[in-house]
Amino acid sequence: MTDPTVPAEHPWRRYVAIGDSFTEGMVDTDPRHEGRFIGWADRLAAELAGRTGGEELHYANLAIRGRKLDDVVGRQLDEAMTMAPDLVSIVGGGNDILRPRVDLDAIAARLEEAVARIRATGADVLLATPTDPRGAGLFSALRTRHAVHTANLYTIASRHRAHVLGLWGMQSMRDARMWGEDRIHPSTEGHQRLTQAALAALGLGAREGWDERLPAAPPVPAAQRRAERARWAVSYAGPWVQRRLTGRSSGDSVTAKIGRPTPFGPQDLPD
Repeated sequence: MTDPTVPAEHPWRRYVAIGDSFTEGMVDTDPRHEGRFIGWADRLAAELAGRTGGEELHYANLAIRGRKLDDVVGRQLDEAMTMAPDLVSIVGGGNDILRPRVDLDAIAARLEEAVARIRATGADVLLATPTDPRGAGLFSALRTRHAVHTANLYTIASRHRAHVLGLWGMQSMRDARMWGEDRIHPSTEGHQRLTQAALAALGLGAREGWDERLPAAPPVPAAQRRAERARWAVSYAGPWVQRRLTGRSSGDSVTAKIGRPTPFGPQDLPD
């Protein structure tokens, strides 16, 4: 029998992550580098590096905050394909879905073309669904879009034998403590949970209890909730709207944090 305490090995040696802020790792702050983030993809790469049987794992992360799907499946994918990856995580479309109008069928078609292109090389693909925003305040209005996009992703994965990190069904991610102050990006704990979800999606051993809910948080007084909402509107919602109105992106001056395949392992994460 397989020992569940021994991490399962895998065939991947060149992992490239493409996407937007979710894959860049916001807001999982890297204490060693001001303005840089870690995130689930870096943490996944470190986990994979420990399961190669002693061989090196090379990893690149081309994801940049604010990028729409055209960049993810265009420039980023083109660059990724020059790196001869055997595993590609591709997460895109989230910033498109936030726009007032969106063609979800067109997003699915673009993603399917990208997945088919990667799979044609023999490389494996890891996709990720959006979360279920039920009960998430203003974001609950996105539930229908997120549900359709999730169904499309599972259909694409089924057709092309891709893997899916299913945030939609994660119980743990429904806790506000799994999200950063901006309420859009996972917290450090959230990214750690997503890493375990990715390992499970890839058919590898994940940490026991990785999707268990945290103990209930103490109730927050109404006045404090109102103050937090007001602070969030000023600090995050307002600037986001302003960028949309002026045609700017939070990633306009940002470059890929790991722009070429680099030997990577647990030693590349902070202690």
